[in-house]
Amino acid sequence: MFARSMLRSAGPLRQSIRSYSTEAPNKSSSTPWIVGAAAVGAGIAGYTLLGNNKVSADAPKPSDDAKYGAQKVGETSKAFTGGDQGFVDLKLAEVILYNHNTKRFKFELPEQDQVSGLSVASAVITKYQPPNADKPVIRPYTPINDEVDVKGYLELLVKVYPNGALSSHLDSMVPGQRLSFKGPIPKYPWSPNKHEHITLIAGGTGITPMYQLIRAIFKNPEDKTKVSLVYGNITEEDILLKKELEDIEKEFPQRFRAFYVLDQPPSSWPYGKGFISKELLKTIVPDPKSSNIKIFVCGPPGLYKAISGNKTSPQDQGELSGILKELGYTKDQVYKF
Repeated sequence: MFARSMLRSAGPLRQSIRSYSTEAPNKSSSTPWIVGAAAVGAGIAGYTLLGNNKVSADAPKPSDDAKYGAQKVGETSKAFTGGDQGFVDLKLAEVILYNHNTKRFKFELPEQDQVSGLSVASAVITKYQPPNADKPVIRPYTPINDEVDVKGYLELLVKVYPNGALSSHLDSMVPGQRLSFKGPIPKYPWSPNKHEHITLIAGGTGITPMYQLIRAIFKNPEDKTKVSLVYGNITEEDILLKKELEDIEKEFPQRFRAFYVLDQPPSSWPYGKGFISKELLKTIVPDPKSSNIKIFVCGPPGLYKAISGNKTSPQDQGELSGILKELGYTKDQVYKF
């Protein structure tokens, strides 16, 4: 069964939820999450890397029906192989302004016929040594370009924060300069039809691992997974990858629905207003007693606190709390990126 709201109406979700622009009151685990909270990079201690040096000759080739990628590749080498591979310095090829505080950064892989080597879902870590600093700055990022069908480059979508140690450095970079990368960092191992229905709850740049999942599911004609996305931001301009999401939603209207929530919406905004609340999720997420569902959460610390509780470490998901626990979901039904 698709989300309960989809059964009730095929039109856009309309919400009249109180909005505010500062931090949500800290009263209980169900405190609504303010979509404008700043994201903080996950800790790097304890990350393990996937090891897989070459694509097997017997590995399936990308489907001719695959979409939302670029140039198709068959058997090819991988830039990131995990295991004992050290950091790889990649040259910045292009910087593209995305909106008022976000940019796209395209980095060249060591060889033009290489793919990144990432799996779904996985990420890379970046490293930068600030002048006169004792330790390097390390941050994880999920690239937005396809893992299988794109070769020669890696693309990051990065929101630049005034005091962001890594994002500020990226913002200062010009084509020709280099940044250190390592990966893949394994996250949630996806396989076609692993779950009947997944719900993705994201805030800000937390959309990137969600988009990685969405893209993998809907480019594979064998994967029939149903997907609901709940995505919170400050303003409409802050919604990242909106065109890509809309294109997929138009092509797969029976299997993919996106619900947007804004802290500062325009007057004609037809979706959610204010914050991602218990009432909103109750209308979108399948009943906790549904079989074979999964909920993914990614965003700023405030989102985790309100929706699911924080992770204990990169390897430990921690206990489930917040709105999802109050709605009756179990720890096994939730994954925190």
